[in-house]
Formats: sequence, structure tokens, C-alpha cells
Amino acid sequence: MEIRKVTDPSFGVYGKVLKGYGFDRLLKEMGHTPVPDDGVIYVASVEELEGLPVAAKLKERAYGGLPIQIGYCNGNNNKLNALEYHRSSEIDIAASDLILLLGRQQDIEADYTYDTERAEAYYVPAGTAVELYATTLHYAPCTAQENGFRCVIVLPKETNTDLDFKPGKDGEDRLLAARNKWLIAHKEAAIEGAFCGLKGENITL
Repeated sequence: MEIRKVTDPSFGVYGKVLKGYGFDRLLKEMGHTPVPDDGVIYVASVEELEGLPVAAKLKERAYGGLPIQIGYCNGNNNKLNALEYHRSSEIDIAASDLILLLGRQQDIEADYTYDTERAEAYYVPAGTAVELYATTLHYAPCTAQENGFRCVIVLPKETNTDLDFKPGKDGEDRLLAARNKWLIAHKEAAIEGAFCGLKGENITL
């Protein structure tokens, strides 16, 4: 599978590189977060990250004043496993080199299945921040170096937290896995309760 850089013009379908924020302190703080030897860990909200001055810039400039949460996704991973989307952009800030497997919501079929052959891979070097548009399908990053990856995740507040209602069983409602999170899984990933609508290979890098 070809792995392009996020500076490639083709990335414009999925998002854009963010500049002018100043992420040095944020990236330094990420050095204290754990990296599992196998699999990934996701923490939606981390007080130490949200208390940094750059958090106010992200809230005001990137989200127009909406309340946000800043957390992380760290680990070792080389598989697609699933794709998700939100009703909002997500900002990923690479604290180490990593690879994102991405798709377009527009390519989801009428029955809410998605052919993994449509997915594309993008290399994000350490220190780079990208905005992934609301229509961009994504999931946990993939490892680009031997000691795993660390990635800051910025989203509107309460995204990816537990639902306080029971979603419907038909149409897109079947995909709703958490607040502001619609998920399509691959059957090989065996994600409990997830809609298994990814067709084709469970991409491995």
C-alpha cells in the first residue's frame, strides 16, 4: 500500500496541516503518557493537556469557541480494524511519527458498508498537526517506528464518551457507538457491539 505524506496535495480531500499554534509544551507533556507494547490506549480528556495555554488557541481558532477536550491515543498498531467519523473535525497532533489510514464518508455504501480498497495511508511526522474533516473516516493511528506512537486527539467536548440513550437498530443509527462517534468495524477486529460493515481486507501495514 502506498503511503503518502500529509503534505501531498491528495491529503486535501481528508484534511489540512495546521500551523501557527505552537505545540512544544503540549508535545513535551505527551512524553509522560504511556505507550502500550501491544494494542492502543485512548483517553478522551486529560487535565494536564487541557490546562496548557495552547488549549485556548485550539478552542478559539480551531473550533470557533466551542468547548473542547484534549486527550491522546498511544500504542503499537499496524491494522485498520475499523473506521469512524464524527459530526465535527478532529485534530491529531503527532507526538511521534505515525501513519493514518483514511477514507471518505461519501464512499460509504447505501447499506453502510465500506470497501477497504478505497482507504489511503498518510505519513504524519512528529510535531505535525492535522485537521481531519468531519467527512473523513479514520481510526487509531498505525505505528511508523519501532517504539510505537503517541498522538494528541482534540475534539468537541464529550465526543467518544458513553451514550446516555440507546441508539436505534436501523440505518446509520446502527453505527452510533459513543457520543458523536459513528463506527464501522471489520469482522476480524471483533469489536464488541460494533456494526461490522468493512468489506475486503483488514489492511495491515
